[in-house]
Amino acid sequence: MAELKVATRSSPLALAQARSVARAIGGAELVEIETDSEPGGRERSVRGIEQAVLEGRAGVGVHSAGDLPGRMTAGLAIAAVPRREDAREAWVGPGSSLDEVPPAARVGLVGLRRRSQLLALRPDLRTVELRGDVDSRIRKLREGEVDGLILAMAGLKRLGREEEASFTFGLDQMLPCAGQGTLVVQSRSGEQGADGLPELDNLESQRRLLAERAAAFALEADRSGPVGIHARIDGDRLTVDGWVGLADGSQWIRDAVEGSASQPEAAGRELAKRMTSAGARELLDLAGGEIDT
Repeated sequence: MAELKVATRSSPLALAQARSVARAIGGAELVEIETDSEPGGRERSVRGIEQAVLEGRAGVGVHSAGDLPGRMTAGLAIAAVPRREDAREAWVGPGSSLDEVPPAARVGLVGLRRRSQLLALRPDLRTVELRGDVDSRIRKLREGEVDGLILAMAGLKRLGREEEASFTFGLDQMLPCAGQGTLVVQSRSGEQGADGLPELDNLESQRRLLAERAAAFALEADRSGPVGIHARIDGDRLTVDGWVGLADGSQWIRDAVEGSASQPEAAGRELAKRMTSAGARELLDLAGGEIDT
């Protein structure tokens, strides 16, 4: 049998993620899709990976779940969702807690979601939009361009750099984006369903992802907005937490819904319904025009 080809972005983190998938299935050839750090770069990379799979240049594509659009591209399906990595946000810089971060510190981050939740907790801090891969952002910290960074803990762990984190934000402080810490293995529809990759697929991670994606889709939210969503499972119960706020953290809505773990999408939609009734749509409209890519 020919070795499976796996399409992936060419960034160090994406390659580390794809290699973890390749190891789990006993080996695979990586097909690298060129990436860039300019606005819209992630979306272009996702389309490139999907096109490689659709054209047969790769059997599957590996994505960070948060990069995928809310509606699956025609002709493609989720083949597997591996076990989720730590979904929390990490602080890289001086201090062992948010309270120890110096007043008016410059915080390098990407996105309205992190900015909104950080400023709701510490309105004195100054945020700096800092793009690039993990290595380049840490280098900018060490060069004094910023005083601290907020990065996904999952990315640090997958790169073997978790020791860079001074502390992690509790989920009561900062919710991740839908799917953060989760990988999605995507294939052509009907060719490689989840049953075809049993060594990769993790039911709990899959259900949490489905709940989070359902909530984000119902809120008409993507990674461009100040929206945090996180699902957790305890036994046969699933709880989905959600956050929507203005970019400056001055107004926000947070809610949670509990449902059956076997019906994750229903719980996600119910959360979105409740948050919409509480004014989430209005907050998102006010936050419109700002970009998080």
